[in-house]
Amino acid sequence: MSELLEKKEDLIRYFQTGAKPRAQWRIGTEYEKVVVRTADGTAIPYSGAGGVEALLQRMAEDYGFEPEDEHGHILALKGARSQITLEPGGQIELSGEQCETIHCAREEFATHVQQLIEVTSKAGATVLGLGMQPVSRIDQIELLPKARYHIMYPYMARKGTLGQRMMKQTAGVQANLDYSDEADAIHKLRVSMGIVPLLYAIFANSPLSDGGLNGYHSFRGHIWTDTDNERSGVPQFIFRDDCSFEDYTEYALDVPMYFLIRNHEYIDLTQPPGFTFRQYLERGYGRERATVDDWTNHLTTIFTEVRLKKYVEIRTADSQPPQFMLALPALLKGLLYNDDCLAGAWDLVKGWNYRQRLEIADAAHKNGLEARAGRFKLQELGYELMQIAAKGLERARALNNLGQDESIYLLRLMDLVRSGHSPASLIISRWKGEWNYEVARLVKGCAYEADSIL
Repeated sequence: MSELLEKKEDLIRYFQTGAKPRAQWRIGTEYEKVVVRTADGTAIPYSGAGGVEALLQRMAEDYGFEPEDEHGHILALKGARSQITLEPGGQIELSGEQCETIHCAREEFATHVQQLIEVTSKAGATVLGLGMQPVSRIDQIELLPKARYHIMYPYMARKGTLGQRMMKQTAGVQANLDYSDEADAIHKLRVSMGIVPLLYAIFANSPLSDGGLNGYHSFRGHIWTDTDNERSGVPQFIFRDDCSFEDYTEYALDVPMYFLIRNHEYIDLTQPPGFTFRQYLERGYGRERATVDDWTNHLTTIFTEVRLKKYVEIRTADSQPPQFMLALPALLKGLLYNDDCLAGAWDLVKGWNYRQRLEIADAAHKNGLEARAGRFKLQELGYELMQIAAKGLERARALNNLGQDESIYLLRLMDLVRSGHSPASLIISRWKGEWNYEVARLVKGCAYEADSIL
């Protein structure tokens, strides 16, 4: 039985216990990927001979993963130091180990990609380096047989117009970073929230959906603006000078709950909707009383661009082609693990007021690096942000066996941004040009290749 929670101070203490000395700081990366039928670019189903469950079964048999099931369905694979999980529409996610360097993450990711390509190619499927399913509409994508998702899916339809798209169609890459104390955690949270528009512009990679261009560079980013505003976006209180763990706790307390988990079964709390963790803490739910595990699970249902757990979780970036996947954790490590670089990143965005932050983010969703923040293009600000991060990685002097520091994982994307392009603008150009609006060419052009990782 998880430890009972009795008062708000117990919730605040949860975040305090996440603090680590700098020597113990690590970075964890989570890589979501869309998988499609090679023949027509449609999303592969979860069930059936060529489905995602069969892929997981094959990976377990071939590579020694331990299957984890729910009511007889394989929904995850447990490895020695990492885990493979599934998003609601069958997107395949590697939840990587806590690595001291990006070189470590690179080895893990490269192995995962090689294994995934081997398994999918035998099933007539292809992993795409896109942030969104390019062809299948949501009613054509099978919802995973996972109780959590079957609670969330109908709820999303009541809270916004795009939440079900988020669940079934989108894929992102996120990085998790440590903090030393409350002040450090809030500072990293604030800076990470502040650079959200730049991250969307740099990593924009979802311009195609439902079989054609959708009018956005990061449609995935736009989707989050109308998913569930009670738990999404960029909360304004983060930018207050006196923001604290208590403020984040107060925010999370008033987010409606989705469920409780007891004896591996989900208890639906969305009927009727609106039951908050604050109410649960004060009076319980039937015979159930709030526990640390309940709080931990509740925090996973907060979908802000950056969220606080026992680490800072940056969730903004679209999923990338494999050659750019490691740029996201590299960028954030370079910025957030060097005090001067952290200050430099904040200097780029600290002058925006809250309304401007939202407007610039919306413009980044629509126009990517061409969006503007006052007299500056986001291309200029984004490239400067990447230069700051590269300097932080150079100073860290974490070298691979060739004597290279971690800034090598930024260089390809930096070159792209310097040229005025994001992954999305390249996709748009190729879709209209060399691919001639043909899905077969899109699939071939966006397919994961093992040797494309640095």
